[in-house]
Amino acid sequence: MDTRLKYQRIFILLLLSLLPSLASAVQFHVSHSDPIAPVILGVTSILFVALLGRFAARKFGLPSVLGELLMGILIGNIAFYYHFDLITVLREGSAIFETTGNLLRGDNLELACLNAVGVSCAMPVLDILRGPHGNEVLQVAHAVDVFSRYGVIFLLFLVGLETSVSEMRKVGPDSSRVAVIGVLLPFFLGLVVSMLLVKNIEFHTSLFLGATLAATSVGISAMVLQEMKMENSEIARIILGAAVIDDVLGLLMLAIVSGIVVTGSVDLVNIAFTIVTACLFLVIAIMAGPHFIRFVVKLFNRLDLVEAKMFVSYLFVMLLAWMANLSGLATIIGAFTAGLILQDTYFDHWNHKFKTPLSVKDLIMPLEVILVPIFFVLMGIQVKLETFLQPDVILLASGLLVAAIVGKVVAGYGARCINNRLAIGIGMMPRGEVGLIFASMGKTLGVMSDALFSAVVLMVIVTTLISPPLLKMTLKNAASCR
Repeated sequence: MDTRLKYQRIFILLLLSLLPSLASAVQFHVSHSDPIAPVILGVTSILFVALLGRFAARKFGLPSVLGELLMGILIGNIAFYYHFDLITVLREGSAIFETTGNLLRGDNLELACLNAVGVSCAMPVLDILRGPHGNEVLQVAHAVDVFSRYGVIFLLFLVGLETSVSEMRKVGPDSSRVAVIGVLLPFFLGLVVSMLLVKNIEFHTSLFLGATLAATSVGISAMVLQEMKMENSEIARIILGAAVIDDVLGLLMLAIVSGIVVTGSVDLVNIAFTIVTACLFLVIAIMAGPHFIRFVVKLFNRLDLVEAKMFVSYLFVMLLAWMANLSGLATIIGAFTAGLILQDTYFDHWNHKFKTPLSVKDLIMPLEVILVPIFFVLMGIQVKLETFLQPDVILLASGLLVAAIVGKVVAGYGARCINNRLAIGIGMMPRGEVGLIFASMGKTLGVMSDALFSAVVLMVIVTTLISPPLLKMTLKNAASCR
């Protein structure tokens, strides 16, 4: 047996052997002199689960995000079946944030939990919070939720770093057409499918389901193109160029739909106001952002390169995330915008001191590596498999899956390439982390029930799984663009 394979198996067995003891520790049946100790244990346990998921995904050649999500689903439902307190609470998602807020506003525990979680799920959570370790469980759940939100911000920041305003200006009409069709068509298909398949569904919920289908996670397709040595081909440029525009349009759509949900009405004036606000935010940030960065860089001119890049990057992304929220937009829109603006060129005058200066991406990546897996595992934990026993949920998941596939495949025909249009559409098909972010925001805003969220996650998993093999197949059979 290969030595490396032998050690990998020993490592996996060791990790699996630690699971029972780790799980029992997370039940908080021990006292801690330091109040932060349960938080450390709880967050580390989530990261441990993420490590297992990422390791398994890499072993089977799957995207890391899929391994983390599936491990979250597996651990979350098994631990819930065996009545693990932390998992039971984490399954309620952002409701824990609301419960804490209600308590701070003066509500008693019962009322705070009922208002946040809802009558159907409140009793198990209340029994835990009333117990001897309820305060510790609530602290850990709240901390995990906060870390996951930070993870999403850094994830969108890195997505923005992979892009640039100049690249957005260079993408051709093919990419633009693919992106516009790839956002609008899945949105309307998702809207129609949800209204046809879900009885008495609210229009706000249908809008959010449509917006979730409009998302694209092109990083998975980019990896396939790289494996096939086609990253510099015309088809790759069309897919990646369309992804840039797709990100901007998708986030703009998310801002519009979120605005409709918050205001509670489909008002053309409110929609126009949201669009204008989002566009103004992007324009002002892109115009004023560079001046702010140069000013802050001068303030930190006595720091070394690594310190300056870390401080400036962190301050800038958090400032824009906060300002986006202040403008009525999602924080991730601000994070993405920060990534669009921030470039390593602002730190050029430091570069002569270093032979190989680290980029902003290199420095932020460790934060993303730690925080983002928490988000994906948490999304998996919130998938309640018992909801799939409902025929309506399976029917909706199937309908959303068909709409998700058809919407992106048809978008590929917006390109001029005669033979490779199908490959372009399939390249835009994976929803991956972007679809999960949209779905989590829908749950946070209270427009997605547990059943709808589970159906969306199933759609994300299937589109992410089937896209790589289909893309490889179509690329092998298709002639190059003329």
